[in-house]
Amino acid sequence: MTFETVRLTVAQATIRFLVNQYVERDGVEQRFFAGTFGIFGHGNVAGLGQALLQNELDPEPDGGAMPYYMPRNEQGQVNAAAAFATAKNRLQTMVCTSSIGPGALNMVTGAAVATTNRVPVLLLPSDQFATRNPDPVLQQVENAQTLDTTVNDAFRPVSVFFDRINRPEQLLPSLMQAMRALIDPADTGAVTLAMPQDVQAEAFDFPVEMFNKRVWHVRRDPLEKAALKRAVELIKASKKPLAIAGGGVIYSEASEELRAFAAATGIPVSDTQAGKGAINHDHPQAVGGVGSTGADSANYLADEADLIIGIGTRYSDFTTASHTQFKNPDVKFVNINVKAFDAVKNGGEMLVADAREALVDLTEALEGFQVSDEYAERIAKEKAAWDKVTHDCYHSGHGPLPSQLEVFGALNEMMGDDDVVINAAGSMPGDLQALWQAKTPVQYHVEYAFSTMGYEIPAAMGVKMALPESEVVAIVGDGTYQMLPMEIATIVQEGLKVIFVLLQNHGYASIGGLSESRGSQRFGTRYRMGGGRPHNQEGEFIPVDLAANAESWGLNVLRVKTIEEFREAFREAENADRATMIYIETDLMGPNPPSISWWDVPVSEVSRIESTQKAYVEHVERKKDQRHYLK
Repeated sequence: MTFETVRLTVAQATIRFLVNQYVERDGVEQRFFAGTFGIFGHGNVAGLGQALLQNELDPEPDGGAMPYYMPRNEQGQVNAAAAFATAKNRLQTMVCTSSIGPGALNMVTGAAVATTNRVPVLLLPSDQFATRNPDPVLQQVENAQTLDTTVNDAFRPVSVFFDRINRPEQLLPSLMQAMRALIDPADTGAVTLAMPQDVQAEAFDFPVEMFNKRVWHVRRDPLEKAALKRAVELIKASKKPLAIAGGGVIYSEASEELRAFAAATGIPVSDTQAGKGAINHDHPQAVGGVGSTGADSANYLADEADLIIGIGTRYSDFTTASHTQFKNPDVKFVNINVKAFDAVKNGGEMLVADAREALVDLTEALEGFQVSDEYAERIAKEKAAWDKVTHDCYHSGHGPLPSQLEVFGALNEMMGDDDVVINAAGSMPGDLQALWQAKTPVQYHVEYAFSTMGYEIPAAMGVKMALPESEVVAIVGDGTYQMLPMEIATIVQEGLKVIFVLLQNHGYASIGGLSESRGSQRFGTRYRMGGGRPHNQEGEFIPVDLAANAESWGLNVLRVKTIEEFREAFREAENADRATMIYIETDLMGPNPPSISWWDVPVSEVSRIESTQKAYVEHVERKKDQRHYLK
C-alpha cells in the first residue's frame, strides 16, 4: 500500500503538525497552539528556527501560520506559556523552544511550574547530535556511564510526557502521545520532546495524512452512580459540611454549577489559591480562603467541619495547614476530582469525575437537603466578621510607609470584574488569599503550586496575550523583580499594555517573617549593605533604583508614596496606551492579616541561639494537632 508523502525536515513537519491541532469541549472548537516562544542558539537556529521562519514567510498551506514571539529568558517563556494556558482554562497553550545546554535547562523550572499547576505547555528543547558525529558538541554535558543521557533528561521528573526524537520515523507517534497528554484533563502538564539538532534538520518523506486537521475532544468524565449514592449519604449525614473549591472548578468552567450547589444546599464554600473566584466573594455561602494562608471565616468552619467536600483540589500542605486544619476527630472527606491520585487523598470517598458534571448530579440528588438554621447563622456570622477584618486591613492608615495590604485593597476596589491580578511567591499570595474578594473566576491568578519567584512579569505577558480585553495587573515584589525582569523587553516589543505594581520593601518580607517566627532572626533576608555586618541586622539600603531600571526596559514608571497617590496613578495607568509600572515603597515588617492557622516548617531541634530554642518549643506544641485523615 502506498501513501501520498511530502518531503520535510523534522522541524518543518513538527510545525506543520502543530498548526493543525484543534480541541473541542462543549461544542466549542479552537486551535490548540496559539503560537511559539523561542530563543535560538546553535541547537535550534537552523532546525526549528528555520521551520518557524519558513512558516512566517510562507504559512503552511493546510494549517496556516504559527505566530512567533521572541522572549528574553527560557524560564520566562515557559512561565508565560503556563500563564497563557491557565487563562485559557487549559484549552489553548503555547510552544516553547530553546537551544541545548543552558538554554534547555533554563526551561526545567518553568516545566515544573506547568506540571505542578496541572496546565499544558509543549517544550521543544534542542539536544546533542543523534549521530554523535561531533561528540561532544558545544554545551554538551558528557556522562561517563552512558552516552544516551543528556541534560534534557532533567525534564523527565517534571514532565507528564517525555520523549527524544532520535529518528524522523519517531516523530508522528511521539507527537500523538504529546497531544494525548496535553489535552488530558487529569494528567496534563509540561510535555517535553527533546529534539537532537541534527534530526531537526534531517529530511524525511512524511505521510500527507499526518498534517490533516485533527480535533481532539476534551472529555468530561461523568460521575459514577454508585459513587454519587455514597457521597449523597455522607453529605446528608453531616451536620457541618464545608466545600473547598480548587483550580479544577475553574478549569472545568463549573462556577455556575458551584454557585447553584451552594445556594441549593446552604453548604459553605471556601477556596484554595487556584480556586479563588470559582464562587463570587459576595455569594452568601462564600467564606473565603482556607488553610495556612486562608481567612479565619473559612478556617473556623474547617476546624469544626464533620465533612469536607473537596472539589478539584489537590490538598496542598497550605490547604490542609500541614494536616492540622481539620480538627474534628470524626471529619470525613468527599473528593471530587478528575484525577484519582488527588481524589484518594485524606482517605476520602473518591468521586473521579469532571467537576461540572459532578456538581450537577450532586445538586439534583440532594434536592431538599439544607444545612441547619443554626449552621447557616454561624456561616453568616463568620463571613460578616471576616468582611470587617478585610475592610480594616485594606484601610488601616498604616505609617509611615503604607502596608502592602492597603495596596491590595486599593486594587481590589478599583479593578474590574474581568481584570486579572497576578502574583506568585512570597508573603503576597498569603495576604491575597486571605483578603482578596474575587468577583469572577478570571480575576485572580496566583501561582502557588510551585510558588515561583520571577513568575509575575512573564505571566503578565502570557495572560495579556490570552485575554487582550482584560486589564492585567501584576503585583511584583523587589525580590521577585530582581529574579526575572527581562520579559519586560518582550512586553514592550510586542506592544502589550499591562500594569505592574512594584512593591519596594528592601528585602524578602515572606521569608523574613517566616525566619523570625522560626527563631532565625530574618537572617539573609534584608537587602542591606554588607562589609562584615551580621546578616540578621538592619543596615544601609543597597543603592539600587528599581524604578529607574524598569524605565530602562521601556516602561512608563509612576513613582508614588501614599495610597491616595497610588489610586491616582492606577487610573492613569489604566488610561495609558502602553505598559506602565507603579512604584511604591511599603513596610517590610507588615502588618499581615490575622490568622488562626499554621504551616509546618521544621525548627532546629538543638541550638545555642535562644530565639531558636523558643521557636522549637512552639513548633512541638503546634505539631500536636498534626495527623493523617483516615476516617
